[in-house]
Amino acid sequence: MKIRRILAVWTAKAACGICRHMGRQGVTWAGKLALMIYPPVLRELAAEVRGKIFIVCGTNGKTTTNNLLCSALEAEGQKIVCNRTGSNMLNGVAAAFVLAAGMDGRIDADHACIEVDEASTRHIFPQFHPDYMVLTNLFRDQLDRYGEIDITMDILKGVLDSSPRTELIINGDDALSAFLALECRNPSVTYGISEQVAETSDTDEIREGRFCKKCGARLSYRFYHYSQLGDYSCPQCGFSRPPIDHDARGVRVGDQLSFSVGSERIVANYRGFYNVYNILAAYAAGRHAGFPLTHFNQMLKDFHPENGRMESFRICNTAIVLNLAKNPAGFNQNIAAVMTDPRPKDLIIVINDNEQDGTDVSWLWDVDFDRFSGDRINSITVSGIRCRDMQLRLKYADIPSILDDDVESAIWGRVIDGCGNLYMLVNYTALFSTRNILKKLEDTRS
Repeated sequence: MKIRRILAVWTAKAACGICRHMGRQGVTWAGKLALMIYPPVLRELAAEVRGKIFIVCGTNGKTTTNNLLCSALEAEGQKIVCNRTGSNMLNGVAAAFVLAAGMDGRIDADHACIEVDEASTRHIFPQFHPDYMVLTNLFRDQLDRYGEIDITMDILKGVLDSSPRTELIINGDDALSAFLALECRNPSVTYGISEQVAETSDTDEIREGRFCKKCGARLSYRFYHYSQLGDYSCPQCGFSRPPIDHDARGVRVGDQLSFSVGSERIVANYRGFYNVYNILAAYAAGRHAGFPLTHFNQMLKDFHPENGRMESFRICNTAIVLNLAKNPAGFNQNIAAVMTDPRPKDLIIVINDNEQDGTDVSWLWDVDFDRFSGDRINSITVSGIRCRDMQLRLKYADIPSILDDDVESAIWGRVIDGCGNLYMLVNYTALFSTRNILKKLEDTRS
């Protein structure tokens, strides 16, 4: 055993502990220090995983899908390495392995479930070749970082070409994901929803994949679920939605989600149609890898969303739900989930433009904020670095808002003078700090 590898593990654990004591996450720093001390640490630790390595990629839903898959495998008695915090670039992935290692610098794990940022796959795949890649969807996200979606698809195709044995588990309802699977020719299976869930769809919603990637013609849809997800075909070249291997039937959406896959009825106390896809992706990955998933429903019952993915808090007499919303497709689905709650509600929207968010916030104009008009919305408060941009966007939708650039003040204002039902929609770099504020207020004000 190399002394530098042990030193890298010890240093990472110490750095993470210090950061958490200071109220910071510390995961990225832990991974960065480990790689600086011993660059092969990720490759060597990944090689010690006894079974399969899953990675989860895609624009939206990575963290929830990855954590559900990890919990599902743990419920089957497996020991899993997982980056549950959502730190999904090279340093965060390295941290998942070094923090899971023992003090002897070795990994004791049956399998690994690793969320990976799409652009970071170029740095992860040289370290290890995963057995499975779960691809949730491909939407436009952070134009100033990723560029157009073709760039993301080219990155993924390149890494998959370098790892031909990696099996794909793709969302067949997404034409872009289906085309990528067709192009890279890795072994693949699909999951999807073959029945129309809503009677009507909003045809004005931005659809990034509405043109055929094979020939450029406009795709024809039998129905949409949301954004570009649905049952599509190209009238010109014949490209179409592939046969679905793990098909959700009898989908019910409301205060509770439920659907059937084969003979299994899956029930979860979550809100938001998009969570059907997250749950289905995790189920499809586990089943395809050969796990019986006999405890899947119990896992869903026990699963508590963390890290701002429909996470619940209570401060005084106010129930608060925190959720990440970082691009048009994700924001529109968050709005739909909020509006399924028939009770009066307050909203706080926090928008930052730090480097990890993408400094271009023009995507706000592609979000259907008009759905927030109506008497079921008690108030909307805008906060964060780009709160004025958010207020302007709402003004053009004829929706009044309160401006408070201090997030803690905004929360406390709605607790004191709100309706007792608060939803917080925040983008990426606002998530961790907002969550810390909510936890602090919950602990001190409850």
